Amino acid sequence: MVSQMTSLDKEILRDLLHKINKGVYQLPDFQRGWVWSDEHIISLLSSVSLSYPVGAFMMLETGNPNVRFHTRPVEGVELVETIHPEYLILDGQQRLTSLFQALMMGMPVTTRDHRGKPIRRWYYMDMKKALDPAVEREQAIISVSEDRKIKELCVSPADETNKYVEEYRQGLFPLNLVYNTQEYNVWRRGYNRYFRQDDSQLDLFDQFEDQIIQRFQQYLVPVIVLKKETPKEAVCQVFEKVNTGGVSLTVFELLTAMYAADDYRLREDWETRKIQFMDQPCLKDLSNDDFLTAVTLLSTWDRHRRREKLAVACNRGDVLALPLEDYRKWADPVTEGFKKAVRFLWGLGIYDSKDIPYPTQMIPLAAILTALGERIEVDTVRRKIARWFWCGVFGELYGSAVRTRFAKDLVGVLNWIDGGREPDTVSESNFSIRRLNTLRTRNSAAYKGLYALQIKQGALDFRSGEPINVQKYFDEAIDIHHIFPKNYCNRQQIGREKDSIVNKTPLSSRTNRIIGGSAPSKYLRQLELEYGISENRLNQILESHLIPVQPLRNDDFATFYSRRQKELVSLVEKATGKKVSRTEQE
Repeated sequence: MVSQMTSLDKEILRDLLHKINKGVYQLPDFQRGWVWSDEHIISLLSSVSLSYPVGAFMMLETGNPNVRFHTRPVEGVELVETIHPEYLILDGQQRLTSLFQALMMGMPVTTRDHRGKPIRRWYYMDMKKALDPAVEREQAIISVSEDRKIKELCVSPADETNKYVEEYRQGLFPLNLVYNTQEYNVWRRGYNRYFRQDDSQLDLFDQFEDQIIQRFQQYLVPVIVLKKETPKEAVCQVFEKVNTGGVSLTVFELLTAMYAADDYRLREDWETRKIQFMDQPCLKDLSNDDFLTAVTLLSTWDRHRRREKLAVACNRGDVLALPLEDYRKWADPVTEGFKKAVRFLWGLGIYDSKDIPYPTQMIPLAAILTALGERIEVDTVRRKIARWFWCGVFGELYGSAVRTRFAKDLVGVLNWIDGGREPDTVSESNFSIRRLNTLRTRNSAAYKGLYALQIKQGALDFRSGEPINVQKYFDEAIDIHHIFPKNYCNRQQIGREKDSIVNKTPLSSRTNRIIGGSAPSKYLRQLELEYGISENRLNQILESHLIPVQPLRNDDFATFYSRRQKELVSLVEKATGKKVSRTEQE
C-alpha cells in the first residue's frame, strides 16, 4: 500500500504484455503516438535480457464515472471486438509498446532510425555474443529489416523446408518468439533436429535458454496502480509529472479525451470556432486553453450565482472539472463574448493581437461581456469596463497569478456595475510618472497601453494628416517611432530617455522614413516644404500626439521630454480615473 489512492505491486512482464494483447490494459486517448527509435528499443531489450530494471509502470483503474476517458489499444494490438479496459496506462506507454511489438506482436516493429526516418524491424539476439561476457549486450541484439534479407540473415524459403533454418545457421534467435509458446517450441524442435549431430550447438542453446530466455520469462516489473477513486485532477497532474520526457500535455487534450467518452468531438468544435477567431486580428492568437478558461469562468460563475457551493474559478483543476453540459451551454455565448471584446478593444485604440497590452486580459474581458449580454450597450457600463481594463494595464496587474485575478475581476466588475465597490484591479492599480522613463519596448503592457491611448485620442499622421486609426484599419504599416530620432539623439549624447515611450508616438513607416535621423527642426521644415503643410496645420498635427510644439521645433529635448511626460500622465489619469504619482524622477 503506497497511499489510500495507490497500490504498488510487481507483475511478470509476460503476463502484463498478454493483458495488453487482450485489451485489459489500454491507453487513454490523450496519450501521444508511439515514437521510440530503433536504438531505444535495442537498449530496452538489452536491459530486460540482463534483468536490469526498466522503471515502474503506472496504471489507472477504470470504473470511476467521474474519470472517464476515450480509450484505445496499445499500437499493434488487434482486438476483434470492443473491449472496455480494466486499467489505463498513464506512464510507460513507449516502453510497453516497444516491448509488446518486439516480443509479442509477431510482425515487424514500426520504428525510426537515427535520422528519424520510419523503418520496420525484427529483433534478433546473437546467441554466442549474448553468452560472451566480453561482449556488450546491446551488440548481441540485431535489428533486421522487415524482409529479413540482410547479410546477417538471408532466409531463402525456396531452398529450405524449414523457414527458420537460416536463423539456426547464423545462431540468431527471433525475440518475438520469447512469449509465443507454440511457435517457440516449433523453433526449438527445429533447432534440435538441425543440430542433432552437433552437441556444441545443442549446448549453446541450452545455455541461451537458461541464461537469457528464462530472464525474459521471469522478468518482473513494478506496477503502480491509481485506484478508481482517484480524482480526475489528481490523475491529470500525475500524468503531467510523469510525462516530463514527452511532449507537454494540455488541458485541451485531456478534456478532448474525456468528452470523447461521451461521443463529443471537442477538437472538431474548437477548429470550427478557431476559423471564426482567425478572421479577427485581435483574436488570431487566441488559444484553445484561453477559450476553455473563459468557458470555465462563466460556468463556475453561473453555478455560484445559483447558490451552488462552488467558487468562481478557472485554475487548471477547474477547467478539467468542466462538465460537458456546461461547455455546451457556454461555448457559443463565450464565442460571441470574444467577438464583442474585439469591438470593445477597437473603441480603445487596439486593432491587432500584437497591440493588446495583456493578451491574458482578453479572457476576463470576454467573460464579463458575455455575462453582461445587452447591458454592454449602456454607456455607463462601457465606461466602467474601460476603466477596469486600463487599470489592469497601467497597474501592470496581469503579469502573474492571473487566473485568480480572472475570477476576482469577473465577480468584482459585475458587482461594481450593479452599484457595488470598485473591483480590486481598479482599487489596487497604481502608476507613477517615473515608470514612463523605463517604458522602452513592447515587452511592457503599459508601453503598448500608451501606444493605444495615443491612437485613441486622435493622433494624426505627420505627413498625411490622416488619423492613425484609419491607417491601421486599412492595414498600413503603423508602428511606434522616435519623435527625436535615435541617431540624432546619439549625436547629441542624449541618454536612455531617448528610447522611452515619452519620445515615441505612432507613425506610418513612410513618414518615419522621411524623418530619418534628422533634427526635429529639420524634418518639420522638410514636411512643410515638400508636402505643402502650413506651420499652423503641422502644429495641430503635433498637438494631436500630445507633443509640445515649440520645444520640438527648437530641438529642445529636455523641455520636450518634461512637458510630454506630464501630457502622457494626464492621458493615463483620464483612462484609469486615478491620480498618478508625480514624484520627480530619480
